[in-house]
Amino acid sequence: MATEGAFVAVGVAAAMGLLLSVLIEGLMRPRPAFFRPWAAWALHGGLWLLAHGALTLLLGRPWFAAASASAFLLMLVLVNNAKYKALREPFVLPDFEYFTDAIRHPRLYIPFLGWVKFLLSALGFGAAVALGLWGESVPDERLTWPGQLGALVVEAVLAVALIIAGQRGRLRVDFDAERDVSTLGLLASLWRYAAESRTLPAVGLPDAVPAVPFAREDLPHLVAVQSESFFDVRDLFAGIRPEILAVFDQLKAEALSHGKLEVPAWGANTVRSEFAFLSGLGEADLGVHRFNPYRAIAKGWEVASLARVLRQLGYRTVAIHPYPASFYLRDRVYPRLGFDEFLDIESFADAQRAGPYVGDLEVARKVDEIVGRADGPVFVFAVTMENHGPLHLEKVAAGDEAGLYGSEPPAGCEDLTIYLRHVRNADRMMHALRTTLRACSRRAELCWYGDHVPIMPRVYEVLGTPSGEVDYFLWSSRLKREDQPARNTAASALANLWLRQAGLR
Repeated sequence: MATEGAFVAVGVAAAMGLLLSVLIEGLMRPRPAFFRPWAAWALHGGLWLLAHGALTLLLGRPWFAAASASAFLLMLVLVNNAKYKALREPFVLPDFEYFTDAIRHPRLYIPFLGWVKFLLSALGFGAAVALGLWGESVPDERLTWPGQLGALVVEAVLAVALIIAGQRGRLRVDFDAERDVSTLGLLASLWRYAAESRTLPAVGLPDAVPAVPFAREDLPHLVAVQSESFFDVRDLFAGIRPEILAVFDQLKAEALSHGKLEVPAWGANTVRSEFAFLSGLGEADLGVHRFNPYRAIAKGWEVASLARVLRQLGYRTVAIHPYPASFYLRDRVYPRLGFDEFLDIESFADAQRAGPYVGDLEVARKVDEIVGRADGPVFVFAVTMENHGPLHLEKVAAGDEAGLYGSEPPAGCEDLTIYLRHVRNADRMMHALRTTLRACSRRAELCWYGDHVPIMPRVYEVLGTPSGEVDYFLWSSRLKREDQPARNTAASALANLWLRQAGLR
């Protein structure tokens, strides 16, 4: 009888946990459809049973295993909901990497979940582990047949059969994360994305060197700035003082081209815009790797890039990002993209900070150093950090509102005030770069663009949500075209447009 009891306990715990998993998934935003393809439910059931069986085999406690698997699923749902609220995108497979990033860089991630929720989740998980270990004993029949071992064999066979059936259902995914999660559910969509991620993209731009009409000594310096969370925020609220972006207005008026830029990111995921600019590839070219293309490159994907093409033309190529080099695997990816040198946070040890991060003006000074000592054409790609959130962790200082607004902002717009304080520094960075590039003996070209709009959900509730497009301009130290009409483009097309405007295409 004891043997039968152990066998039954595994089955009942697995069945109850499976039912609970459906209820937990129903808490997701967006909520997955209950009426979904049978193959999606087969994958959901198979993955749940596989996880429960593995935990039961490890712990010997089937109810504790069910509770642990449920707690992990609930954590995924909470993270999903926080991400969806901030970034308008549900949890996807590459997001698992952010769990380790959250440990190394907690300020970038945990505040969006909420410190209270995070601490409560951690305490709840700890309490569940303690209660599970104390409240459920390991049966004597754990490794006897049929007993618990027999039940686990049955559970494993059923799990594998369901997964195989779900695989054969050929569930379609189009990598619109919201649509895929809504149609297939969380577990099935994660499984399908994992299957797709095993294949690296089969596309890339030709690595051919463009013919240029002048010799190497006449090649212009090229400086590209991907400005953190930059967009013309004055469109959001008429009470913002227009002069906070006075230099931006001047450079835009003098630009060879300017306009709105469509970017493949909202609020975060900087590398998506970064890669689109450097590679010229759009989301449709990348499949599942659109969510983090740098992971594919780190795995060996060879892709042509702006830096590789320019290096073949004779440029020295330098990347700048004032943050740890390993973040987003940039220390491994940038050399593969064709950069000769990468200056990370170690190159800014004594740099002044603007808030928690290295200030934009310090990045401008680093560009000035590189261009000033260059004995040939140089391509500098700078990814700034100053305006990176969470904005709500910073405080509005005395005099901020008077200096940033012509009329009092509505209540609940403190994040906007913090954002404007940093955007004003971005404008000062533009002024510093203009001074540097005009002083060069060699013609110099500047490409400036934002990577995505900032995360300011409370502000958007009050003032309205922006389209998600950012701003760009292409400026030359020697060429000038007054009052060019706006020309909207996409991040994946911007580098080619820039090279054409500079005479390099």
